[in-house]
Amino acid sequence: MNLDDLPIRDDLRGKTPYGAPQIDVPVRLNTNENPYPPSPELVADLAEAVRANAGELNRYPDRDAEALRADLAGYLGHGLSAAQVWAANGSNEVLQQILQAFGGHGRTALGFEPSYSMHPIITTGTSTEWVSASREEDFSLDPGKAVAAIEEHRPDIVFLASPNNPTGTAQPLAAIEAILAAAPGVVVVDEAYAEFAREGTPSALTLLPGHPRLIVTRTMSKAFAMAGTRLGYLAAHPAVIEALLLVRLPYHLSTLTQTAARVALRHRAELLGTVDALRRERDDTVTWLRSKGLAVADSDANFVLFGAFPDRRKVWEGLLAHGVLIREVGPPEWLRVSIGTSEEMAAFRAAMEGVL
Repeated sequence: MNLDDLPIRDDLRGKTPYGAPQIDVPVRLNTNENPYPPSPELVADLAEAVRANAGELNRYPDRDAEALRADLAGYLGHGLSAAQVWAANGSNEVLQQILQAFGGHGRTALGFEPSYSMHPIITTGTSTEWVSASREEDFSLDPGKAVAAIEEHRPDIVFLASPNNPTGTAQPLAAIEAILAAAPGVVVVDEAYAEFAREGTPSALTLLPGHPRLIVTRTMSKAFAMAGTRLGYLAAHPAVIEALLLVRLPYHLSTLTQTAARVALRHRAELLGTVDALRRERDDTVTWLRSKGLAVADSDANFVLFGAFPDRRKVWEGLLAHGVLIREVGPPEWLRVSIGTSEEMAAFRAAMEGVL
C-alpha cells in the first residue's frame, strides 16, 4: 500500500510535504537559523531551570502559559499586556490556530507571492481556499494592486510577511495600513525576521491600537537562536486570543518548552547580541554577490535571495559539492543563502567562486 491507496482528502492528493533538505555538510546555510549557539552560562541557567521544574513533570503544564506570555509582552513593549499575547509550538502552530479560528471550509486566505511557502500549505491543511496575489518584479508590494486583489477576492485572512521570506523585503507601514483598511477579515503580518530589519524599520506592532483585526506573529527560532525550542507567538487584540483558545489543543506548550523560552528571554541581551554582526554579514554578502554581476534582492532579514540562474539546480549542486548547503526556494531561477558566521560566509564565497 502507498499514499495513493489511503482515503486522504482529495485536496491533499498530489501535494508534497514542506521541508528543507537535511544534509550533513560542513556549512549549512539553508534554514535561516542564527548560527551562534547559546553560551555556557545560558546552557547552565537552562539546565538549572529544567531541574527545578522536572519534579513536577507528572503534572500538566500551565495550560495558558500565562507567565511566558507576560514575559513575551514585556519583551515586545508597545504597552502590550499578557492578554494581548499568545504562544504556541513555533510560529507555524500559531498560523495554524489562526486559520482554524478564522478560516475553514468555504473561507479564503490571500497572500502575496513569492512569500513564505508554509502560508498556503497550512491554509490547505485547514480546508481553507488559498488565493495567490503577486508582488512586483523587485519583490516589493504595490499597495494599490494589493488593495485591488483584496477587493476582488474578499478574503477572510490576509497574510503579509515583513520582512518577507524568501525575498527579505520589509513592508512600509503605509502599505500595511492600506491593506488593513481594505481587508474584510483579519490581517496577519508575519514578522519572523523583524529583529534583523535595518535600524529605523517600523514594526506592525505600532499599528495594533485601533486595528483589532491585526495579528502580528513572531518567533524565537531566528534572531533568538532558539530554533530547537520551537516557540512562536503573536500579539493582537485580546478578543483574537479568546478566539484562538477555542481551537488550541489543551496543554499544547510543554513545561520544558515554556521553561526554555523564559530562560531565553532572560538572556535576550546575549542572544540578540549577534544580530548586528549578522546584519553586517548580510550587507557584505549582498555587496559581494552584486560585484559578481548577480541580481540580489534587498534584504532586511538574515538571508539573501540571489540569481538569476538558467539552471539553479546546477549551482545548488555545485555549492553542495564544496560542502555548502543553501536553499532552492522562491522564483525558479533564484537561490537563497542564510547568513552564517564570518567563517561560514567565507566558505560560501569561496564555493561560489568555484561554481561561477
